[in-house]
Amino acid sequence: MTSSRQHLGSQPWLHQRGEIIQDFGTVKQFPLGLSYEARMYSCQRLNKILADTQILYGVYKKHHWLVRGATFYQLHLVLDKHAGEQLALVDTLAERVQTLGGVAVGDPRHVAEITSIPRPPDGVEEVPAMLSRLLAAHEAILSEAHDAASRTGELGDDGTNDLLVSQVIRTGELQAWFLAEHLVDTPLVRA
Repeated sequence: MTSSRQHLGSQPWLHQRGEIIQDFGTVKQFPLGLSYEARMYSCQRLNKILADTQILYGVYKKHHWLVRGATFYQLHLVLDKHAGEQLALVDTLAERVQTLGGVAVGDPRHVAEITSIPRPPDGVEEVPAMLSRLLAAHEAILSEAHDAASRTGELGDDGTNDLLVSQVIRTGELQAWFLAEHLVDTPLVRA
C-alpha cells in the first residue's frame, strides 16, 4: 500500500526561481596561475568570439537548409559539415570561459546583443550571396581571434591563446578557403 506522501515525493518541483549566483561579466577566482586581469580580459574576448561563432553556426545551418542550384548537393554537405565544426567550437569556447572562472554567453537574445555579425535576410539568397555572407562572418571572427590571441599571449594566458590559434583560427581559415573556392569564376574549357 502506498501513501499519498510517497506520491508527492516523486512530483517535480516546477517553476523554480533562484538567485543569480554569478553575474555575467565577472570572474571567480580559480587556482590557475593567471591574474584576475588576464582572466577577465580573456573571458571578455572569448565571449565576443563565442557570440559571433554561435551566430555563424546559425547562418551555416540556415544556408545548409536553403541552398539551391546546380551545386546544391556539394554545398548542402559542406555547409552542414562546417556548421558541425562551428558548433564544436561554440562548446569549446564556452567551456574555456567557464574554466577561467567566467560566465559564458549562452542565451540567444544575449548573443544577439553582443555579436557583430550582421543578421541575414529572412528569405533565401542566391548562393554567391550566401557564401559571401559566410566569408564576411569568418573574416570578422578571424580578425577578432588574431587580435585576442596576440593579447592573451602577452598576458600569459597560453590556454586561451592556444585555443584561439589552434582551433578558432585554423578552423576558420580552412572553412573560409573552402567557401572562397566556390566563388572562383573558372572559365569554360573549349575543345
